[in-house]
Amino acid sequence: MVSQAWPEWNGTLRKRSGGWNNTTYFVDKETRRAVLRIYDTHRDRNKIEFEHAVLQKLAALDLPFKIPVPILTSTGETMVQLKEGDGKYSCLFGYIEGESPAEQDSGFYESFGEAAGTLSAVLADVKPENPAVYRPYYELGQSYPLCTREALRGLLLNPPEPLQDLLPELKVLVEAYEGVADSLEQLEGLPHQLIHGDLNASNLLVDAEDAAQVTALLDFEFCTWDVRAMEAAVILSGMLCHEEEEQIIRDFWRGFSRKIILTTEELTAIPTLILLRKVDVFLHFVTRYWKGIDDVKVLQEQIAVLAADVIQMSGGKL
Repeated sequence: MVSQAWPEWNGTLRKRSGGWNNTTYFVDKETRRAVLRIYDTHRDRNKIEFEHAVLQKLAALDLPFKIPVPILTSTGETMVQLKEGDGKYSCLFGYIEGESPAEQDSGFYESFGEAAGTLSAVLADVKPENPAVYRPYYELGQSYPLCTREALRGLLLNPPEPLQDLLPELKVLVEAYEGVADSLEQLEGLPHQLIHGDLNASNLLVDAEDAAQVTALLDFEFCTWDVRAMEAAVILSGMLCHEEEEQIIRDFWRGFSRKIILTTEELTAIPTLILLRKVDVFLHFVTRYWKGIDDVKVLQEQIAVLAADVIQMSGGKL
């Protein structure tokens, strides 16, 4: 595939571990490197075209951090559909120098906040020609049609055997879903713009010699039109249960607020938006389990982690 679509990059491929939605390879050719992505969870060309359109517009700007830039095929496209197997799409990005932050690192959050704020400010003015495909977070019913209230209550009342030991945690998440579902209409009136939608420590790079400095923001697959404050809420949701939670939230907000000042209404909505993010991830993995994409062990792990985060949000009172 690489030799045909990107002949100048025909080299050695090394598979990268991790990732729920895609398969990633590093492509090495002499002194050059690239990153090959294969989209595993959908076959929607429109989603990828929108992601690439945003990246190409951002690439034309003078940003203080790097972003992935698609490498065109020999025919001038940004993606290739695999002819063998089930027709997955693939694309090639230029390699970005940097390192993923170590799990125990916490010194990069102020830089992360400033980078995320800068991106949010820039995305407000990015207008791709093609429409966004992913729905905003608050459209849970349209995004996860299998996860109706009745279906989730059924899962709670009659869980598969591997989930029976997690009934208290499952109950927390189903109740969180029902609670946040009643607040969704209020979110539609908040300021909207393009957001990355999935920024977290696994989707950034830091300087190899200065781990406090964020050098790249990655993985724009879920970029869409949504509530502006959702960008910060997604990031904050990933800080729950961190051993230095209070400090890293302060650090992040210090950097973020240098670039973006949210309205009082947006700030008030942040807790609801954080809970919405947790519920969205829960529905995402329930859907993957019901569709047979993931083994039940994946759902077990996600339920345990997400329930702990929701309980942390409530002050441990649930």
